Amino acid sequence: MLTKLKAIYEKWLVCTGVLASFFLLLTRINWGWQFVVTGKGKLANPGPVIEFFQGLGIPFPIFNVYLVGLTEFLGGLFLILGLGSRLITIPLAITMFVAYLTADRAAFFSFFTDTDAFVKATPFPFLITVLTVLFFGAGFFSIDRLFGRFVKRRISDHCENSCH
Repeated sequence: MLTKLKAIYEKWLVCTGVLASFFLLLTRINWGWQFVVTGKGKLANPGPVIEFFQGLGIPFPIFNVYLVGLTEFLGGLFLILGLGSRLITIPLAITMFVAYLTADRAAFFSFFTDTDAFVKATPFPFLITVLTVLFFGAGFFSIDRLFGRFVKRRISDHCENSCH
């Protein structure tokens, strides 16, 4: 009986592992594209965003519009590809935390008192996406995985050739 349950559980783990990679892929594609679009919008038409940043009291608004726009645009592309995923999520997460603290300050500080306000704020899905990829990686369907396999193979080959 326990052997059967163990076998079922192990199959379940394999299935959910495959599904997790599909989930990460779809999440990266969807929200990576949203980052690309919002970043491109800031870069293509910075005027209104500069005014918005000035109204929020963000220092150096012109510089920050281009910095955020470029971070979102390139970060979104990297997320879609699954390239340098865990690294690119750091500046993206910082951008989303700053967005929360400036544009959605009340929602950010209502995390424990009004969860609905927190999750309905614009930065929320972007932040959840980048934190998910930061903590769980890009998944099976990513350039990161291919690169990781290549590096492991090179290290293994190097050890076999130089350790004997």
